[in-house]
Amino acid sequence: MMNYRSLFFTILVVFAAVGVVAQEKQVALKPAVFSVKPSQGHTFRLTNPCYPFTGNKNSVVRIAPALIELTGASSMDGTNTVQLKFASAVNVLIALPQGQQLNNAQLVIDSALTITGLPPYNIYKVAYKKGWQTVTCQSKDGFVAGVIGVNQPLLTQGGHQPDGRLWRPYITDGFTDGHPLFEIIGGPDQPVIDEGMPGTEGIQGGFEGGTCVKVGNTYHMFPTERAGEMGVAAYYDRVKTRIGHWESPDAIHWKRVGTIYQASGKYAIAEEDNPMNDRRGAIWSYNAVFNEKEDRWYGYYLTYTVDRNIQPNHSFGRIWCTKSKTKGMEGIGGPYDEGQLIMEPGLDAQPWEGRQGVASFYPFPVKDGWLGFYAGAYPFKTWADYPKNTGTGWFIGLAKSASMDGPWKRLDTTVNPVKSINPEFVENPLVYKLQNGAYITVFDGGPDGGAHHFPNMIGYTLSKDGLHWSEARYLPLHTKVKRWWSTMRTPLCLIPEGDNVYTIVYAAYNQPNKRFHPMGMVKVKMDPTVLEELLKGID
Repeated sequence: MMNYRSLFFTILVVFAAVGVVAQEKQVALKPAVFSVKPSQGHTFRLTNPCYPFTGNKNSVVRIAPALIELTGASSMDGTNTVQLKFASAVNVLIALPQGQQLNNAQLVIDSALTITGLPPYNIYKVAYKKGWQTVTCQSKDGFVAGVIGVNQPLLTQGGHQPDGRLWRPYITDGFTDGHPLFEIIGGPDQPVIDEGMPGTEGIQGGFEGGTCVKVGNTYHMFPTERAGEMGVAAYYDRVKTRIGHWESPDAIHWKRVGTIYQASGKYAIAEEDNPMNDRRGAIWSYNAVFNEKEDRWYGYYLTYTVDRNIQPNHSFGRIWCTKSKTKGMEGIGGPYDEGQLIMEPGLDAQPWEGRQGVASFYPFPVKDGWLGFYAGAYPFKTWADYPKNTGTGWFIGLAKSASMDGPWKRLDTTVNPVKSINPEFVENPLVYKLQNGAYITVFDGGPDGGAHHFPNMIGYTLSKDGLHWSEARYLPLHTKVKRWWSTMRTPLCLIPEGDNVYTIVYAAYNQPNKRFHPMGMVKVKMDPTVLEELLKGID
């Protein structure tokens, strides 16, 4: 016979559990209509990322699901009040960092927002009447995270968003200081090369870095193709790679025309940089640069030793320089020979280059010869840590030469690594000389995910001399292009099209667990006045 006391207790437990689930369930809130007093405040949409503050680098990078797509507001002058007009009675959701409280307000979401460089933000609910109202946040660090109807239920809940101090604040072009160098004109709201399109047969893992150049009216792209092998796990896609050659009349519709290099895909047999290892186990990052003096295309590319068990599995990078056998601009398609080795780990290597260095190379002309950005990752603190005791960080340094042919000499450690751009992550930099004689470099700004806390946007930096570089600024493509990607990766070009318009082709991931990584395209327009202002701030 059933014990009714036990049954009653069980029912109470079930109802309590259901109550907890209901309390934690985060149903998306519907925004109420409001307006902000002109020139007194600004509005923004809660998306990842978004920018509630004016004049600083802090940006929202994580949002509790209930708040996504709400419209927020903050003052233009950095004060703690903003004038808002409501069409009806509302509840205003005010965001404050943990450790600060809003008097006479109800805490409704704990740890609701992650803002770079700041503690987790909590959300408080305050009722306001119809008409113009002065909304007070009681702190210069507070802002309005959204406005909802008074009848919309909002139970106290946990947002569970991480601490923003894990992220380094960064400059977002046009949002941090209101002066964008680039206007994002737009581009396709989907990849231009994706799985299943002609030419992608046999490329299981999609694409990563390389270069794209324009010769006449034709775009030529040399991406790293993460080919892998049928029946072998996705991890091998980044080992068995090849350099492809693609052509397009518009940077949107692409045709694969050939293979420049194919990696061996063979794993190392020794943990150290041993000549018994196959040093062309993986091939990456083919950078095409025209040598005007030689009237010939040069290609700089990267080969790795590939280790099965040690992180990173790409180790001891080597840079090769190859030359087209066909002279003139039309020689872009080659054929190319294997090339000459120009940089490798050795006695002149620096500990910051780490186990992965030398990890990319891009040369550019300067007043007294040539400089080249080269990369390293998984650094050694000292050489005593070689070969397995590595740290974290993705860095670039500078090498110099009298010509593109070399020999290339690393600059010393008073210059290298170049940390003025970003002290933690700069990858695959491509350098272009502008008409005013200055330089611009575009690069992979680093992923935000998989335990990494980087901007997840394409970055750029400026220089007057090629030696001293500005702090990175990051391009918010998501504000003008439908965000089909989950992780933004590597730009392959910044091609001038005339009238200050540039084409960028880029590699990205569109799902964290999708094996194939597509290619996208966007066009941007540079503001020469902003360029001159930014250059003034560089030493």
